[in-house]
Amino acid sequence: MLRGSGARVFLTKSRFFVHCPEAEEAKAEDALRHVFGIAGWAKTKPCEKNMDSVIAACVDEARVFFEKGKRTFKIEARRTDKSFPFDSYDIRCRAGDAVVHAIPEFKVDVKKPELVINVEIREKAYVYANAQQGLRGLPSGTAGRGLVLLSGGIDSPVAAYMMASRGMSLDAIYFHAFPFTSDEAKEKVKTLAGIINSFCPGLRLFIMDFTPVQKCIKENSPEAWITVMLRMAMVECADMLAKKQKLKCLISGESLSQVASQTIENIGCTQSMTSIPVLRPLIGMNKEQIIRIAETIGTYRTSILPYEDCCTLFTPLHPVLRGNVDEAKELYAKLELSCLLAKALETMEVITLA
Repeated sequence: MLRGSGARVFLTKSRFFVHCPEAEEAKAEDALRHVFGIAGWAKTKPCEKNMDSVIAACVDEARVFFEKGKRTFKIEARRTDKSFPFDSYDIRCRAGDAVVHAIPEFKVDVKKPELVINVEIREKAYVYANAQQGLRGLPSGTAGRGLVLLSGGIDSPVAAYMMASRGMSLDAIYFHAFPFTSDEAKEKVKTLAGIINSFCPGLRLFIMDFTPVQKCIKENSPEAWITVMLRMAMVECADMLAKKQKLKCLISGESLSQVASQTIENIGCTQSMTSIPVLRPLIGMNKEQIIRIAETIGTYRTSILPYEDCCTLFTPLHPVLRGNVDEAKELYAKLELSCLLAKALETMEVITLA
């Protein structure tokens, strides 16, 4: 994420340090906010490993935040280097006394302080305040690579984010059906893919021309079954792509019984079209919970743009709610979509995001 910024990363036991030019600090902080596997981070300047330097740094840090309106504080200390002559308790007491002496209006509150000043004694002494919580989760790529069925809606980008938080690298497949879906809808999905990529770089977006498939389904399926047949075709196409790209699983934004195609019976119908795992991280969540995450990660405003995808446009008035898997597979087989799906794979557009 920091390639080309002049930043350097150094690893130590239980910590890593990002050294970057002052002009690139905002870029470094943005990267740290988007990297899974980081528990927390803070901007710090090392000082000499002696008590006078540590105390001076604590006072300087306290002055900065006192001027910003903070009025209560406490000192936290960790001494990894046991050769340092003062233990953690001594460091806290001495640094706290120094801050109160330098700024009498700044009061100690060990239970609910407005400011926590941290001291870490390692190969150097580090003093920092205003530590930020990271995304936590698992580092990208540690859980394999999966394929997200990405639409322009709210749910699938959140599902992608949830799996990225568990260490999964991602690719995405999008089914485009021009002129039934507009080019604006495709651009919307590209934007969503870019936001997801900011959390797990290296995402590839595979765009499938699904117009012939949708026409065939529309013309040859019982109306009530159109949505389920379309979902089955999408899963089969995604299965073919995943196996070709050696991806471990499919990822769907389905939430149980949220819409007609997501009843447990209809999920069973779509599940029947693949032999690899289909992960559904949103399955037990309600729409309000999903929207809150979408707002947090920055996909919501794009997802609600008024460019509808093919699933929405082809929804029947009275869809089947509890499809039988055997009946669904019999109807699906009659559509004879194999050649159309193979053609979609041959002509797909591939976008690799930086």
